[in-house]
Amino acid sequence: MKNKISVSLGERSYDILIAKNSVEYLPEFLGQKNYSKIFIITDENVAKLHLSSFKKVFKKTKFTPEIIKIKSGEQAKSFKSLEKICEKILAKGIDRKSLIIAFGGGVVGDLSGFVASILLRGVDFIQVPTTLLAAVDSSVGGKTAINSKSGKNLIGSFYQPQLVICDLNFLKTLSQRELRSGYAEVVKYGFIRDEKFFEFLEENYQKIFSCDEKILEKIITRSCEIKSEIVGRDELESGERALLNFGHTFGHIFETETNYSDEILHGEAVALGMLMAAKMSQNFNMITENDFLRIKSHLENVGFTIDPKKIRKNWNEKNLISHLFKDKKNEGQNLTFILLEKIGEAVIKKSVELKNFEKILAEFL
Repeated sequence: MKNKISVSLGERSYDILIAKNSVEYLPEFLGQKNYSKIFIITDENVAKLHLSSFKKVFKKTKFTPEIIKIKSGEQAKSFKSLEKICEKILAKGIDRKSLIIAFGGGVVGDLSGFVASILLRGVDFIQVPTTLLAAVDSSVGGKTAINSKSGKNLIGSFYQPQLVICDLNFLKTLSQRELRSGYAEVVKYGFIRDEKFFEFLEENYQKIFSCDEKILEKIITRSCEIKSEIVGRDELESGERALLNFGHTFGHIFETETNYSDEILHGEAVALGMLMAAKMSQNFNMITENDFLRIKSHLENVGFTIDPKKIRKNWNEKNLISHLFKDKKNEGQNLTFILLEKIGEAVIKKSVELKNFEKILAEFL
């Protein structure tokens, strides 16, 4: 397949396939393996839209997969949901030669990967992302997690899939809001690693929202290339991989404060977070005002709400600060942020004082 990207992690290496009808490769892949059973974890929305067509792929195999459905939305990434799924799968007789397939967006992928990593101390799993966000971000790199009352993705494991299949057909049913949410993770790669890619996005972003297949294939491929290179060098996020969290430190505090509801979607929070991180970069004289304004105008052109007061009139600053201190990158009471030296080059800035964060909050709230 021409659009195949390999994530190089020694024995844990795997391929990402990006194309229209790429799910048709699944029977060939399964034919090379010796799996006993297959479990598909999906959510109610994806099941309605795509499950019947996905099941047809298995007619070319010896498997009749067991289907596990969860509720749609970020709230499904909870202990309660995790327990329910594990008990259902155990009751259906999973063994160590079973395979779990995550068929859905980022929530389904994060949750299914975590389930696969802990059931019977680890069974194989495959990611079949059905959203732009999952295709370019959460399905690649082996981060699995659920949320806790304290914050987002604080309970999880690093556990790599056997394969990622990104079939462009599934993206056609996404709403503009969901496409935009995924786009935040796409443009992030331009901001942190590849200014030319950002220039390409500035010129072509409208085609993404009309689901132009060539453009979608191109932007997903480039996003996965950048992520795969970084993950290949730093699988467990001991250094460089933290750069992929650009915008997330700020974004997560809004997601946590809104209790992971539809009030602000993950990508919307990341877009707002990237703008705040760009502002902090400017405050530290790392990027120019022109760079900041270029980032701001692009996010506005795409249709992101970059004024948090338009999302919620009154934010509780005390709560936002308390969420900030639960960020995984922090060391003790020392705050860590991913900032920009310039568009296309991000750095990890440690030991940032709280007053620098409070200054940003004051500018935005």
